[in-house]
Amino acid sequence: MSKELSIPLAQAASPATWLRVTSIVLLGSAFTAVCAHLSVPLFFTPVPLSLAPFAVLLLGLLLSPRLTAATLGAYLAEGAMGLPVFSPTPPVPGMAHLLGPTGGYLLAYPFAALLISVLYRRTRRGFAAAALTAAAGSLVILVSGALWLAVLTHASAQSVLTLAVLPFLPGDALKITAAAALAAGFFRLRRPEA
Repeated sequence: MSKELSIPLAQAASPATWLRVTSIVLLGSAFTAVCAHLSVPLFFTPVPLSLAPFAVLLLGLLLSPRLTAATLGAYLAEGAMGLPVFSPTPPVPGMAHLLGPTGGYLLAYPFAALLISVLYRRTRRGFAAAALTAAAGSLVILVSGALWLAVLTHASAQSVLTLAVLPFLPGDALKITAAAALAAGFFRLRRPEA
């Protein structure tokens, strides 16, 4: 059995494997949706403080690259179809939410999680490696969100930095640390005894 949550290619066609993959994708997207609803609106920015990036970081660390991309892709598809999976702030459904002020963050989720998954699998999977790869993914989310907001609002670089990046750095540091600790602990427990 693999030490990560992935599906060997030889088993990919079996019904049990399809059921397992579908379950992982749906549970991962549901976990992201629950985390997205754990949000706090900030009075000075259209972007709420949310736990959704924590879910993205953790899933990127735990799942294989294909599974993590499928999970976050499913999450975005569910939201685009109007399912209530995105943060309730701003209160707009579906594609309008994806094209709103938080769209850059949301659209970066699959890419950030994929980057984290690929990078983390090239390490020994300790806490430091998990924290560094999660930080890289978090940076992708922040930069994408800031660029999107800059294009959407035509604001200055200083304004975008103040609205879309700086308020989220302390929370992102906590999310990175928590995701790294959980992932490193998970892989430590799964490691076979010597």
